[in-house]
Amino acid sequence: MRIDRISRLRGPNHYLDRPVALARVILGELTERESTDHPGFGGRLLAELPGLAEHHCAAGRPGGFVDRLHGGTYFGHIAEHVAIELSTQVGRPVNFGRTTYAGAPGHYDIIMECPVDEPVDSPLPRRLLETAIDLVTDLLAGAPARHDPALARLRRQHEHDAFGPSTAAVGAAARRRGIPVERVDGLSLLRLGQGVRRRLVWAAMTDATSAVGVDLAGDKELTRRMLAAAGVPVAEGGRAATPREALTLHERLGSPVVVKPVAGRQGIAVHLDVDGPDKLLAAFASAVAHGGEVVVERQLTGRDFRVLVVGGRMIAAAERVAAHVIGDGQATVEQLVDRANADPRRGEGHGRELTRLAIDDVCARVLAEQGHRPDTTPAAAETVWLRRNANLSTGGASHDVTDVVHPAVAALCERVAAVLGLDVAGVDLRVPDISVPLPPVVDGAPTRSGVVEVNAAPGLRMHLAPATGRPRDVGAAIVDQLFPDPNDQGRIPTVAVTGTNGKTTVSRLTAHLLAGTGRRVGLTTTDGVYLGGQLVRRSDATGPVSARMVLDDPTAQAAVLETARGGIMRRGLGYDWTDVGVITNISADHLGQDGLTSLDDIADVKALVAERVRPGGTVVLNADDPRVRQLAERPRVNGAGRRIVWFSTAASNPVVDGHLAAGGRAFLLRAGQLVEVDGDNAVVLLNAADLAGGFGGLAPYAAANALAAAAAARSLGVSPTVVTGRLAAFRTADNPGRGVLLRCGDVHVVVDYAHNPAAIAAVAGPIGRLWGRSRAVAAVTLPGDRCDELVRSCGRALAAGFSRVALYEDHDLRGRRPGELPSLLGQEIAQVAPDCRQVVAAHPQDAVPAALAMADPGDVVLVMYEQVDEVLAVLRASGAVPVADDAAPWSAQAALASAAG
Repeated sequence: MRIDRISRLRGPNHYLDRPVALARVILGELTERESTDHPGFGGRLLAELPGLAEHHCAAGRPGGFVDRLHGGTYFGHIAEHVAIELSTQVGRPVNFGRTTYAGAPGHYDIIMECPVDEPVDSPLPRRLLETAIDLVTDLLAGAPARHDPALARLRRQHEHDAFGPSTAAVGAAARRRGIPVERVDGLSLLRLGQGVRRRLVWAAMTDATSAVGVDLAGDKELTRRMLAAAGVPVAEGGRAATPREALTLHERLGSPVVVKPVAGRQGIAVHLDVDGPDKLLAAFASAVAHGGEVVVERQLTGRDFRVLVVGGRMIAAAERVAAHVIGDGQATVEQLVDRANADPRRGEGHGRELTRLAIDDVCARVLAEQGHRPDTTPAAAETVWLRRNANLSTGGASHDVTDVVHPAVAALCERVAAVLGLDVAGVDLRVPDISVPLPPVVDGAPTRSGVVEVNAAPGLRMHLAPATGRPRDVGAAIVDQLFPDPNDQGRIPTVAVTGTNGKTTVSRLTAHLLAGTGRRVGLTTTDGVYLGGQLVRRSDATGPVSARMVLDDPTAQAAVLETARGGIMRRGLGYDWTDVGVITNISADHLGQDGLTSLDDIADVKALVAERVRPGGTVVLNADDPRVRQLAERPRVNGAGRRIVWFSTAASNPVVDGHLAAGGRAFLLRAGQLVEVDGDNAVVLLNAADLAGGFGGLAPYAAANALAAAAAARSLGVSPTVVTGRLAAFRTADNPGRGVLLRCGDVHVVVDYAHNPAAIAAVAGPIGRLWGRSRAVAAVTLPGDRCDELVRSCGRALAAGFSRVALYEDHDLRGRRPGELPSLLGQEIAQVAPDCRQVVAAHPQDAVPAALAMADPGDVVLVMYEQVDEVLAVLRASGAVPVADDAAPWSAQAALASAAG
């Protein structure tokens, strides 16, 4: 049994509304073998991993998996459950898993839930599954399981991948508000919100945090001087660049003093209770090695407190106690430390509530000052200090004191943050009692208690999980500062568009309509990413990466996201919710890819766009498509207060009639006009004949695309007047590669993207009405990854609509042999229409001239393409020029004449 490949679906996906890992597993010698084929295996597995007894499996209750195990189940399914159990054991609890047949004997797809903020490139899913496979293999062989060392490595990897407490608290608070949260590159950097509403947070530092304030707080001596100048009680002291300067300061200040790096952090190289020249010189050497210059200041008296100020208000306060152990008269210091580190709340670094205690050189010096060594046994109830400084990063603990902070102390800390210009600040105090106001500064008198230092991006875990006292939701305070309106979710209006055909045109049209309101619109389509109408990235941008690019852009005021099947299946959605979801139609395309074997499979994938419309949002559906109509019956589509809006080009549609009778809204083609109908009210938007690329009203699909876009725009509050004006202003040039009309001598040329039977038939319809099959020529290419039956169906559609065809291949054969696809297509055309003349060319440089050569004066040539720019360049080289709309053969008079004929 082995892993063939594994990928990550980051956003909501076909399997789950949370991230998953998708692994293709090949069972090898275990193909078609079941758990019951190996006597005793199930018992050995449960003895090794008793937590499997709680797995529900398909039974929906604890013990469901055990029943399957004893009743007989395949080993891909077993590996899935073992991997999920191992994930739980390393502190990475996930619940969802599924194993599905992958189309060949012994090939299975294992889908496993992943934590929402786990880095997309984390090796953990693969390593968990590899460890699961190794464990199962060992147990089958009767060998002892060897997964303990692997579990330790997996646990370390998970702690490395996971957010620290500060970042996790901010992300969780934002999600509770419904604000989108996106982790950046596995860092502690978060994007909160979308587009122009987007905010950035890095741990406890925000995009509103002053860079000047950060630099000031990072210079301990400059901070001390600025606060002193503002009348804040701080210790007297100064900066020392040499041992002599440090000694001079010590002589002036007296003992004890504190010695610390000017740019120190996390209590590193901070020396307290320095009371003599020798200690001073040693402390100076230590501190200077961690930051160049050193601060020497008189040590204040009292206890250590941290006050958190956010947005000018005190939010929380904690007393910090230095790392220590308490003797029992029997255990050595080292043994006491080991006991303390067994507390599951302690971990390396900042990943858990407490940091592990360490016996190092600093600890040894502190112990020696108390007459101890690591191997000495303290008396019962004796407190043995392991550090002098109270930082949590060096093993200290915190006790919440928020409710006892005196208002005057809170006001002082708020003023300190303001002096340095920090929106989020951790103010460190050394005072006897935080519930008592500090005495005022007196000229000439030494300060005994006051502010020790100020921290930008302060750690939050002391407030989130104090050793004693009430936890404080300080992450919410930071989020509330960034989004002060409690109803603000930091979102921009967003539309997602999917379907088999028309989704690019609908997306472009919708963005065009929204731009009519003055918004800067981000748009993703098959040809690239656009911001404010400008192409910023050329690619097939219909997947989650391009969606995130638009939603993360700080200039985007609205977003329209073309969303294709491939991106959904292979990477998931690039968003959590949209305001509007549009499904244009569902027809045969991509069958045989990504495990999709039927139109119902395709419908299930496309349905995700409708299911991820926010509660109260709008789902725009094609009432003329039977499979799209069925989607409206799904609770995940029509539930949560979502509004269904239909569009239709049919003269009469019972679904629409019933919807309107119930007071619903629909967008219809009536008597050649695009009409918005809301209950009994109807508003004419535009004549279908005036639509760009609509063959003068002869192409129902063009009207359907415009109706879908109008429905989406109106659902976002765009006025009917704006919709009408913008639809009329939309030109063929705004929709490159769709319905483009040119003229090459006496021959008209239509350039369009038609790559499946329904699309070919749709484009052939108006061409046939205007010119007739006998005068229609096609230059044809199809993607090579379509299945043979789909290619044959395309051949039948071409044979029905065109009397001559030039067949050529894409540059990317997508797995086909050279010449295979034109041959298959040509055979089907010849079988259906022996009179259809065929030529075969290698590439568009040959196929387009060949099609033009087959055309007689007055004929029309449909050019299908892989890359539209390439085809247009060949046409220009052949002398083709664009045709103005008023000179098109489907002008009103020509259309009427054609219809009458």
